[in-house]
Amino acid sequence: MHNMLETKMNKLVFARSLLGGAAMVAMSLLAQAQTAYVSSEKDHTLTVIDLKTQAVTGTVATCKRPRHVQVTPDGKKLLVACAESNAADVIDLATRKSVGRLAIGEDPEAFDLSPDGKTLYISQEDDAALGFFDIASGKFTRTVEVGKEPEGVKASPDGKLVWVTSEVANMVHVVDAATGKVVKNIKVGKRPRRLALTPDGSQLWVTNEMSASVSVVSTKDWSVTDTIRFEVKGARATDITPVGITMTKDGKQAFVALGRANHVAFVEVATRKTTALALVGKRAWNVTLDKAEKQLLVVNGLSDDVTLVDVASAKSIKSLPVGRVPYGAVIVE
Repeated sequence: MHNMLETKMNKLVFARSLLGGAAMVAMSLLAQAQTAYVSSEKDHTLTVIDLKTQAVTGTVATCKRPRHVQVTPDGKKLLVACAESNAADVIDLATRKSVGRLAIGEDPEAFDLSPDGKTLYISQEDDAALGFFDIASGKFTRTVEVGKEPEGVKASPDGKLVWVTSEVANMVHVVDAATGKVVKNIKVGKRPRRLALTPDGSQLWVTNEMSASVSVVSTKDWSVTDTIRFEVKGARATDITPVGITMTKDGKQAFVALGRANHVAFVEVATRKTTALALVGKRAWNVTLDKAEKQLLVVNGLSDDVTLVDVASAKSIKSLPVGRVPYGAVIVE
């Protein structure tokens, strides 16, 4: 009788431990699903933000002068371009530790991953080139000559094309991913920086930092079909410097960081009209949305903080201090 009772008690304890472990895993996943990582160029770290509590919870050490940051397609790792380390840091999200470095060339800034996660497309500013970097071998497989000072890079969802902006040539270059051939050079505004594709794939939106505008490009014939110009009351035209851009999953709304104008523009995609301006920190640089598309996270490069913006009301709800000269951000869900 005693042994039977002891066995039942042991099973009960084991079951409770399993439930407790499952609860801990669930809590861990929930926390991970609400986590933002913000790169700091001066502190060589990523600041970790719990978006559920809207609080900074720590930092992750990385290589020198981290800039662009992106999650791998499998959701398990972060890739961080570090300009002064001439490398991309590979950070395991489970442990938040660096697990390797990729030698992606001198002074890397912006990149994108192929949809299969095998190739990095890197803008090589000093060489006026777009580099194709094979992650498995750790080597460049191709270098494509483009305009001077290439900046933003974006791979098409089907993996067939890569778009890269040239700040000096004021162009977007359309590159065939299979052949490495530049199939089209598109003249846009002054100093194009970042790119966003509408979910239906019909329009490529390009921010023009020195033209206070966004160029809308048709992917059917690569023509510029419209130019969206921004105005901010009380701001000089030269201070309206669009860089970061993102869109909602349904393609109805775009968000554009207006740089030194210290605002984010809410743009209705169908009409291409600015419907709201949200005041954020100094030099709004990059923007990203949470999965539910309820919060917009804005990286402010000159006030060393990020601003959380409520999408429904188009109002800033909180600013959080991060590392010095923050550059990019991702939200892991």
